[in-house]
Amino acid sequence: MTVSSFGAPLWRDRQFVLLVCARVISVLGNGFARVALAFAVLALPGAGAGRLSLVLACQALPQLVFVLAGGVIADRVSRSGLMVLADALGAGAYAGLAVMVLTGHAPLAAMCLLAVAAGTATALFGPAMDGLVPLIVPADRLQRANGLLRVGTNSSLLLGLALSGITVALVGAGWALALNAASFVVSAALTARLRVGARPRRKTSGWSDLREGWQEFASRQWLWVVVAQYAVVVAALNANAGVLGPLTAEQHLGGARAWSVIVAAQAVGTIAGAGMAARVRVSRPILVAVLCTFPAAVPIVLLSVRAPVWLTAAAMFGAGIASDVFGVLWATTIQREIPERVLSRVSSYDWFGSLAFAPLGLLVAGPIAAAVGTGRALAGCAALVVLATAAALLSPQVRTLRTCGEVSCGATASGEGAERPVSEEAAG
Repeated sequence: MTVSSFGAPLWRDRQFVLLVCARVISVLGNGFARVALAFAVLALPGAGAGRLSLVLACQALPQLVFVLAGGVIADRVSRSGLMVLADALGAGAYAGLAVMVLTGHAPLAAMCLLAVAAGTATALFGPAMDGLVPLIVPADRLQRANGLLRVGTNSSLLLGLALSGITVALVGAGWALALNAASFVVSAALTARLRVGARPRRKTSGWSDLREGWQEFASRQWLWVVVAQYAVVVAALNANAGVLGPLTAEQHLGGARAWSVIVAAQAVGTIAGAGMAARVRVSRPILVAVLCTFPAAVPIVLLSVRAPVWLTAAAMFGAGIASDVFGVLWATTIQREIPERVLSRVSSYDWFGSLAFAPLGLLVAGPIAAAVGTGRALAGCAALVVLATAAALLSPQVRTLRTCGEVSCGATASGEGAERPVSEEAAG
């Protein structure tokens, strides 16, 4: 493992700076929404764990349903243009939610419909964003760029989370949701200024594009194994962050302000983790990334036993460091190993697989907590994280996929990777 220094030229690149600014502002609003939406639903007359689970599941489900289509579209049209469209859709969804909460007229069906719109925006945005970075950043600067992007967005998320609890407590969740809607508008305006070359016209059908993306995805064991791992991990983490954590905070830890401290501690950790991941060079990025998943179980265990807020926050800080080391190494490896022409489609399969059980996790978290208790439900989530991560380590490619300096052993400087990742088994 080695450490290299940051380079200034990325900050002199207008395209990269525009992208960072757009993401920072959008994520600032999301920091408000992450806390505000849960407590907005819980504050409505007659609302409880079941209603919160339903609204959050309606937001998560379209991310799963539409993300593959988002990958196909992103490989056919301007990726930056698709991101602008997604931001506009997200702005409308959160503006509608804000109006309903502020006016006190929030029919469950309408909230679920707007949650679906917000989830659809994410499904369109994610694959396009993943495919855009290699178009504006040289291949030998990808890890540094991904790290700097995450430092900026994680710092912004921290600010949003730090202010969200205060905003919800002082003026209500509706205004926090309105700020998120405004952040989407600003993000769309900045993203629209990016100048990225037009995509070459494709003569194949959407189904053919999906099949090609699947072939690229399925041919790499390290890729589908870790995505399968995260199908379980994301479901458990979402159940904790979306339902079980807020319920525990509401019932035993003091409410929105306590939960805001806990999630803000995680955000501080992600800033440190992203900065570390931008500098650190590891020879086996996927192995290190998978090992970095284990710490995510620790704060869930502490919540299950109703540990003091400061102790749970400290564990969330450590989990945040580990999660962003994972995130930077994972994103960079995909960008280096996958040919650019199919990158958004492969990314969409990553999103699809990772989110496969997320709606189910959110939907059942409330009923399970009601049936067996919040503490036991949280302990089950922690066990799922540990077991899924241990299973991923059984894969030979997860343990042996190597990089060669800045560029992966299986990719060229142009980003056109080999058809298979090069592992120690393949090389030997």
